[in-house]
Amino acid sequence: MPPIRRLTLCAVCLGLALPLPPLALAEDAPAKPATEVPVPRAPLAERSDEQAQDLTRLLPSDEQQQLQAGGDTFLALWKPANAPDSDGVVIILPGAGESADWPAVVAPMRNRLPDVKWASLSLSLPDALNDAVQPRGADTQPAPPKAASTASPPDANAPIEAAAAAGSEGSPSSGGESTDEQLQTDAQRIFARIDAGIAFAGQQKARSIVLLGHGTGAYWAARYLSERQPSRAQKLALVEPRTPGSAPQGLDALVGGLKLPVADFYYPSSPTLTNAAKARLQASRRQQGSHYTQVEMTAMPGNPDAQEQLFRRVRGWLTPKANTD
Repeated sequence: MPPIRRLTLCAVCLGLALPLPPLALAEDAPAKPATEVPVPRAPLAERSDEQAQDLTRLLPSDEQQQLQAGGDTFLALWKPANAPDSDGVVIILPGAGESADWPAVVAPMRNRLPDVKWASLSLSLPDALNDAVQPRGADTQPAPPKAASTASPPDANAPIEAAAAAGSEGSPSSGGESTDEQLQTDAQRIFARIDAGIAFAGQQKARSIVLLGHGTGAYWAARYLSERQPSRAQKLALVEPRTPGSAPQGLDALVGGLKLPVADFYYPSSPTLTNAAKARLQASRRQQGSHYTQVEMTAMPGNPDAQEQLFRRVRGWLTPKANTD
């Protein structure tokens, strides 16, 4: 090979082996992405809020009332009595996981009571913070679908019964609150909504105010009356009552000390429920001046006649002179 070509080839090889100038590297290297700032996740909406939003889309606007409870605004469903001389207002408290228009007990009661001279006000209750049975984010029972937010399982409170039978004490939430603190927070939030419901009923010039609780709603209604003793609430109806598994005391301890008329409508569908009903009855008998009445339902939940039988029994208790045959 001639010397000139040999020198040229060496120069080319040497040029390829040498590193590129810093400027060239800077121009060719891809730009480093900017440091990504994590965006905080929005807090998960409560199931009760989602249910209430569904109801605002599905139900007539004239049934909807936005009530104030502390710093919260919540949905209540209102139906005035279909009579010029209403007997009063029944304030309905749904059970755990239920909406203000839940098809089991809640909706039939709120829709039919106005036809027998009782206005109805069904409250949306907040999710319980100390809910060991149905923790938010790991629901053991799925929320109702958007298109049918009132779909009902066979028994929405069956898990509560199982937890109570096992003596569950619940578990603290990720917020760091103890079980007692969570229960107290739950009570304050629920009591504030009952206060708002009673205040609304008072604005309607209600002759009488009755609390009707279904499932765990019965527990909260009884506890509210036991602790607050409001003068404007004259009666309490318990329908399929359940005590939350982490509650500090059972319904027997609450209803036994109430001085106002109490009606307890229960279904003997399991030994646990039958024994709990017996305990409530015995507690009432130990109290002087008790106005407690217990009604054993014969048509079991799920039976086509169950809703009709329940409505007749509740109506007969609310208005004793009414012919319920």
